[in-house]
Amino acid sequence: MENIMKRMTKLTAVSMAAVIAAASLTACGSSASPATTEKAAETSAASAESAAPAGASGDKQFKVGICQLVQHSALDAATKGFVDVLKEKYGDNVVIDEQNAQGDSATCTTIINGFVSNEYDLILANATPALQAAMNATQDIPILGTSVTDYGTALAMDNFDASKGTGINVSGTSDLAPLEQQEDMILEIVPDVKKVSILYCSAEANSKYQATEIGKYLKEDGIEYQEFTFADSNDLQSVVQSAVADCNALYIPTDNTAASNMTVVTNIAQPAGIPIICGEENMMMSGGLATLSISYEDLGRATGEQAIEILSNGADVKTMPIAYASATTKEYNKAYADAIGITMPSDYKALEK
Repeated sequence: MENIMKRMTKLTAVSMAAVIAAASLTACGSSASPATTEKAAETSAASAESAAPAGASGDKQFKVGICQLVQHSALDAATKGFVDVLKEKYGDNVVIDEQNAQGDSATCTTIINGFVSNEYDLILANATPALQAAMNATQDIPILGTSVTDYGTALAMDNFDASKGTGINVSGTSDLAPLEQQEDMILEIVPDVKKVSILYCSAEANSKYQATEIGKYLKEDGIEYQEFTFADSNDLQSVVQSAVADCNALYIPTDNTAASNMTVVTNIAQPAGIPIICGEENMMMSGGLATLSISYEDLGRATGEQAIEILSNGADVKTMPIAYASATTKEYNKAYADAIGITMPSDYKALEK
């Protein structure tokens, strides 16, 4: 296709084998009530006090806290993969305190503070706001992130080199699919595209990063674009209406608030016949057209392997490289494609609910 700048550059992935060997925020969404915040702290404390796993005598027993920003299928899958790996390795010798912040950064902080007070052995922070809360809460307990797009942006580190680790008590896995290839997808699916609207939550640092990068690639290919940002779910509908009215295609990066409210986007974009390119598979299946997919469950499992290296093998979290998904797949939502009457390229895998 003439207008596509084919790039051979790929996201350099830190292999999962290397991890084992060497070891698109202020939260968007609705605010949690004081009762929710108090409950999070109480639940964390109760989990620590009641932890009495039946392990073999002399076996090391670990306490691991999980703070997941919000419930949606991508983050759920990452948490599942992580928990499965730890249970497979340690069985009853690991106590996992799994909590959900319901989309509120203040609740993330409360949950993490509970983990720190109870002296957990390791913290999993699922999504950027949870990672930022954990980093601010402790410099001693190892923290692993997952479903985090760009650690340099999330941790406010300049000239960040993922292959060398963060230099602090944080490592983890990234859900970044190659953005150059995502931009190529827009041009493959809508070859006569004139303008792309980029939609994301203004307070999500990783969403802003992805939007900026996609914008650069669109500009290189001579495609006009405009960013449309929303502060939280309350103003999403009006922003989507503006975005859809002024584009040939809509791009949404991995964004927690958008992922939790895809129905709002779909109900406006689909009747208008606008293709939606999504940052991840679960957003696409909730109401988008296409994505360059990674497996969030595999991402969570890779994070679990990192945890084992830290807990059992003495790996230093400060120098542990950030790991990336090693495989991507072009996928599309058949129902959405049929609804807007678009024929997809032959190398895209059709998914149906």
